[in-house]
Amino acid sequence: MKKAFQQIMIGSLCKSEEDIKSLLKEIKGVGYDGIELNRFMIHPTSFFVRALTKVAGMPSGNGGKYDWVKLVKEANLEVISLHTDLNSLEQSLDEVLDDAKKLNTNNIVITGMYRFPYQEESSVKELARRLNEAGKALKEKGYNLLYHNHNIELLKVNDTQTAYDLLIQETSSEFVNFEIDTYWFSEAGANPLDMMKKVGSRMKLWHVTDRGSRLDKTSMTPIIKSDSVELGCGNINLDALSDYAKEIGVEAVVLESHKNWINNNPLDSIKKSAEYLNKSFG
Repeated sequence: MKKAFQQIMIGSLCKSEEDIKSLLKEIKGVGYDGIELNRFMIHPTSFFVRALTKVAGMPSGNGGKYDWVKLVKEANLEVISLHTDLNSLEQSLDEVLDDAKKLNTNNIVITGMYRFPYQEESSVKELARRLNEAGKALKEKGYNLLYHNHNIELLKVNDTQTAYDLLIQETSSEFVNFEIDTYWFSEAGANPLDMMKKVGSRMKLWHVTDRGSRLDKTSMTPIIKSDSVELGCGNINLDALSDYAKEIGVEAVVLESHKNWINNNPLDSIKKSAEYLNKSFG
């Protein structure tokens, strides 16, 4: 299984082309094979968009003014997948595919929909229809569509099903598969291994973050909030998840966390998590 990291992790460190070159070289040197890119981070974006992502805990930086095709190639990394949004696939498919072709990746990932009523059964069925259509269009061009979850997909749409259950049921395995984020399923109170098994061989990529707590100061009470931590340092049974991912032939495991990094440094966090990834996946 290939080992990769999400571009969002290094967004705040991408202050110059030389910074990015040095970062990618160092990350490659500790064992990573690839990177997962975001379209809004490989093209120039407005200050407003960058500010919004920072407020959301995902500082994207200003890396859109650099040539990521060249930078990734020079670092000898592979682009595991490209994140985009469903509207872009529906309205600007050729532009998305032009990016994917230049980056030499066949995997296009859609993240959870923004301000979407995941608790409404009819809305989720309509989303599944749109995903099927987009996935069919991509397959005809030789590309794969994957859906990436957060925790909101575990909202109930009826007495027996969650939105995620419905998306699995209503989408065709021929056109739509999944990039499972086990951290978000854990945060929602689900067993991440059970969720993996529910998707089975339709799980093509694995987004991974360990889950635990790290305090900067003494808490007033013994109650603390959970947060992401480096792989192997938290309470998720990553060994069981890793074994199952290997069993079903997942293409790549992709590290992603947005904050709470060791030493408050995303690069140090990436390096620390590499220790677990190298031990588990060689």
